[in-house]
Amino acid sequence: MFTKVNSAGIRGIEGVLIGVEADVGDGLPGFSMVGYLSSEVREAQDRVKTALKNSGFRLNARKVTVNLSPANIRKAGTAYDFPIALAVLGAYGLTDLKSTEPFAAVGELGLDGRIKPVSGIMAMVMAARDAGLKQVMLPMENVAEGRVVEHMRIIGVSSLKQAVEILKNGGKGTEYQSGAEEQAAKTVEDEVDFREINGQSVLRRAAEIAAAGMHNLLMTGPAGTGKTMIARRLPTILPPLTREEDIEISRIYSICGLLPHNRPLLGKRPFRSPHHTITPQALAGGGRPLKPGELSLASGGILFLDELTLFGRPAVEVLRQPLEEHKIILNRMEGSYELPADFLLCGAFNSCPCGWYPDRTRCRCSPAQIERYLSRLSKPIMERFDLCVQATPISYEELLKTGGENEDSASIRRRVQEAWERQKRRFSGEGMSFNSRMGQREIRRFCILGPEEEALLEQIYRKQQLSARVCHKILKVARTIADLEGKEKISRSHLAEAAGYRVLEEKIWG
Repeated sequence: MFTKVNSAGIRGIEGVLIGVEADVGDGLPGFSMVGYLSSEVREAQDRVKTALKNSGFRLNARKVTVNLSPANIRKAGTAYDFPIALAVLGAYGLTDLKSTEPFAAVGELGLDGRIKPVSGIMAMVMAARDAGLKQVMLPMENVAEGRVVEHMRIIGVSSLKQAVEILKNGGKGTEYQSGAEEQAAKTVEDEVDFREINGQSVLRRAAEIAAAGMHNLLMTGPAGTGKTMIARRLPTILPPLTREEDIEISRIYSICGLLPHNRPLLGKRPFRSPHHTITPQALAGGGRPLKPGELSLASGGILFLDELTLFGRPAVEVLRQPLEEHKIILNRMEGSYELPADFLLCGAFNSCPCGWYPDRTRCRCSPAQIERYLSRLSKPIMERFDLCVQATPISYEELLKTGGENEDSASIRRRVQEAWERQKRRFSGEGMSFNSRMGQREIRRFCILGPEEEALLEQIYRKQQLSARVCHKILKVARTIADLEGKEKISRSHLAEAAGYRVLEEKIWG
């Protein structure tokens, strides 16, 4: 007897509908599985047979063949255990799958018949919905995540025996209608605040501009001057996630198994800070099955690379294309995968190996050592930072401040939110949302300069011998500064401030 059950898998960061076909017939007794399977999927036959036995189902010795289609897509993970068990039961005639409205099933089986949670539920439910299915049977622990996807009927099950009983009742069981109530996770309160940062007015200003236009920010200076503190507080001045953004980001975290416990949505903008020993593959993504890397996990938020000069050269150079295109394309034998990489990059490093430069009373590094240390960053990577600022040592008087006099994150976030709204109106229909994403056509249209501003920009360009990329970045930053002030036109002061954030690059690298 032949039976088919719908299931879903993960391909890159997208869900894909998988058909689980089972046939029970005459022949030499055995259990065989086909369909381009990974080792963990092949092992499902032992889990399924034992789970069926321990759930009270006695199967006659027959020839059982299970096929997972389409055969050209590699199947990985343990989410196929549950649908394989249902398909085998249907092929033996122990459950009626045709009396129930078409559905998809995903879940891992324990040897005792319990259905365990799996990763990537959100993407799988989306795949089922896009294929025209109206209901999905999920492990009970995954129900909250499945409910995030709208217009789907979610059926939660805890065991194989319970699932069979639900199917006997025509699919009536513990069901949850997605979209019936607000599913967005509550906004997580920030544990840090800009109020805690004393001094460093230049870094605070640069951080606000970076957040307002999603500009890449680079900070350098002596050790212990607050560079990491600024970076870790950047997410607190970014506007909260929209529901659509939250779902898209949470989908990636779900695939990687990184969603917080008992929270179907991440609820806050990501902040990723990988160690400097990270490999290029861990940054970009990869593996088998392919998983998103840090660039994708940081999408919609902040990617902070602390001690940037200590990162391996290949890992840093991986950033070149994603910083320009805001996505990363990975080519593998089975196809190409496009992963998101739309984030604000924040980098920080000391000015010399010992961390004391430019204080020559403490720094003992030779000019050659400092040059070799800084040369680990290539010129093309440096040009992809929109703002480059230097931290200065904090005075004792500034250190004694309690923080009550400092502006808090909420106040800065309101200004950033207003700048985002201006950019949203400006780029309506343009396929972008931020000044930092402008191309040449948008720069010519939205960064119009008067005669005085044009003369100033020409003077800066010739004197500092800028590249075309850096010149365009100055215009983008100037546009953001004007947006923060609510001005339609870019003035000389906006241009001068934007150009001032490139002085550090020339000062250090020449």
